Amino acid sequence: MGRKVPMWQVLIVIIVMLLLLFYEIMISNSGEAHIALIVAAIFAAIVAVANGWKWSFLEKGIVSAINRSMQAMLILMVVGLMIGSWIAGGVVPAMIYYGLMILSPGVFLMAGCLLCSIVSLATGSSWTTAGTIGVALIGVGMGLGINPAMTAGAIVSGAYFGDKMSPLSDTTNLAPAVAGSNLFEHIRHMIWTVTPSLIIALIIFTILGLGHADQVVDMSGVAILMDGLKDEFWISPLLLIPPLCVILMVAFKMPALPGLIGGTILGVIFMGIQGVSPVDWGSILNYGYESTSEITEIYELLTRGGMQGMMWTISLIMCAMTFGGIMDASEQLKSLADVLLKAAKGVGSTVLITIFSCIFVNIVACDQYLAIILPGRMYKEAFEDRRLKPKNLSRVLEDAGTMTSSLVPWNTCGATMSTFLGVPTFSYLPYAFLNLVNPIVSAFYGFTGISMEKMTEEEYKAILTQRELDKELALKALQ
Repeated sequence: MGRKVPMWQVLIVIIVMLLLLFYEIMISNSGEAHIALIVAAIFAAIVAVANGWKWSFLEKGIVSAINRSMQAMLILMVVGLMIGSWIAGGVVPAMIYYGLMILSPGVFLMAGCLLCSIVSLATGSSWTTAGTIGVALIGVGMGLGINPAMTAGAIVSGAYFGDKMSPLSDTTNLAPAVAGSNLFEHIRHMIWTVTPSLIIALIIFTILGLGHADQVVDMSGVAILMDGLKDEFWISPLLLIPPLCVILMVAFKMPALPGLIGGTILGVIFMGIQGVSPVDWGSILNYGYESTSEITEIYELLTRGGMQGMMWTISLIMCAMTFGGIMDASEQLKSLADVLLKAAKGVGSTVLITIFSCIFVNIVACDQYLAIILPGRMYKEAFEDRRLKPKNLSRVLEDAGTMTSSLVPWNTCGATMSTFLGVPTFSYLPYAFLNLVNPIVSAFYGFTGISMEKMTEEEYKAILTQRELDKELALKALQ
């Protein structure tokens, strides 16, 4: 093993990474962080080797980091299969159709938030929700005379609720992968923070919308969407069976992979009921479904899914884990975390530092994936040392990393939301109540200890044993 990398060199590595990410995402407008992370990993490796760390050891660290994320990558591939089957089988269109029925002029902001929650739960994508249903809601809100910033805040709140809670979401899969928790366990644990946050947001949206209760709104745009869905798919409440089954799987603590495969099988069954030829099943599962609708919003909403559609996220995870593996193996992340954690005297302050770190990465790295991955790697051991179960860390990463990404104008999420909705990020920010409240609720739980589940003695010993095993493997790699 090499010597400790000086803090000033660690900071240079972090700055180089951030500059590379800023250039790739913001200046080149590519929106791609992959190459920036690989170049940053090369620079981090050079710094580590210069301090006496052997490449064979660093390579073991990379492989170990990727291996820890392998289950999440397998889950993401299955999720891609399930999305394709659920769209082609009419499951997702049915959820959107019945969601559109809840719109009511008297409680437009609350109903709009709920609708976006349902659609994002069905699709697992906040971007798709905002870019389709969200655009339609902006028009409806303008017809009501509601401030577009308020409408955009309701849309963003609902879109990120589903993005955070849906097993189809890449960030919902990414957070437990980084923290070392289970997907369904992670979703169940997030209910503690997201439920009160959503209730608070809905109450505020209801109060704001009461002043427009007597307004008459043109719902023709919504009617066009509903008719378009019925033209392309057979719509029936029976199509809600697959998502209900997945919810039951979560409730009964079924392992994620078998549960999602079961959801995919149900989706394939409904593909047959929708009249999709078995000849096309393989293509849809692999490459996703392509809508036949001439309505732009429906086409963009439903043309997605498939195993290949997840490969972008999987490759990003591998690139990030390459950088993280080098930083972890050479103890550069540990050095940085140790400095920040000096201010942490207990669970509450540890949670608070993690929240601020996620927000900081969202601001400087402009990417929600990195706001989950980097703090997750930095504070994993800190949470373990305080005997907190991994699902506590994965929940905090989503409460702060996922939720605040859309509040930063130059972050990919903030820029995308603003572009889709036609409302500046700083304008809708004060009204994105769910996104603002959720990190506060998370910090509150950290300081009060509510729902912060501790490891059993056996679980903690298993963690320590695994650490020792990793050290032994690393030493063997040097020999």
